[in-house]
Amino acid sequence: MDEESAAPFDVDLTRASIARVYDYLLGGKEYLDADRRAADAMTNVVPEAGDIARANRRFLRRGVSYLVREAGVRQILDIGSGLPGDGNVKEVAQAADPDVRVTYVDNDPIVLAHARAMLATDERTAAVPGDLRRPDELFDRVEAMQLLDLDEPFAVLLSGVVHHLADDEDPGGLVAAVRARLCPGSYLLLSHFLDDDEPRARALERACLYGGLGSGRFRTWTELHGYFDGLELVEPGLVYANDWRPDASTPNGSPVTTLYAGGVGRKP
Repeated sequence: MDEESAAPFDVDLTRASIARVYDYLLGGKEYLDADRRAADAMTNVVPEAGDIARANRRFLRRGVSYLVREAGVRQILDIGSGLPGDGNVKEVAQAADPDVRVTYVDNDPIVLAHARAMLATDERTAAVPGDLRRPDELFDRVEAMQLLDLDEPFAVLLSGVVHHLADDEDPGGLVAAVRARLCPGSYLLLSHFLDDDEPRARALERACLYGGLGSGRFRTWTELHGYFDGLELVEPGLVYANDWRPDASTPNGSPVTTLYAGGVGRKP
């Protein structure tokens, strides 16, 4: 990716972007030198760190497929959506039902530029600027788009997002604010780095925090369960991401399975 042409907005090219680091780990091309260095800091301590990104992407696809095909969801709000690569939420959801409406939300201007270009001719999908740290503002913008009717059941996706909130940013309170906006029959899909009392989790957390990315907290099962307070967990519950309704594309025996967890909850 050419660094000059990659910055149509006021973007600091010396700082890594969460979305672009993720893209790099997935084998994409939308990254800068700062992103590569941050990703390399992660793979230097856990060489299979890219497998975590792939586990997250596969979990997201399986979760979206479940939400549309089995749960009957027809509205999806993807918060912290990242760069829209192959097999993104819109593609998975609308392959199951072309009438599903999807709104992407991100705070990265490059992500928004890519998303808007991809969605220019799609009336059932939109991309809006927003930040999970300001949930009321985020939901106000989504409602103003008038694509999603938040008085009817919808699904919120927090895929690989909450672990980029620091403890002093009150991630539990922010996720609770999202849950409070769910009407009955709505769903929350959430995936997160996991501290399952394993030394590699702490080493990788240090690499995320101090290796150039600047964020990436590994949290315990107890902390992750708290994000689903008041919701009914869909079977098999909150589990290692690779263990959530695995399909033919889910790897067996991944060396990083215990470093990532995910679940889906329904508001009764």
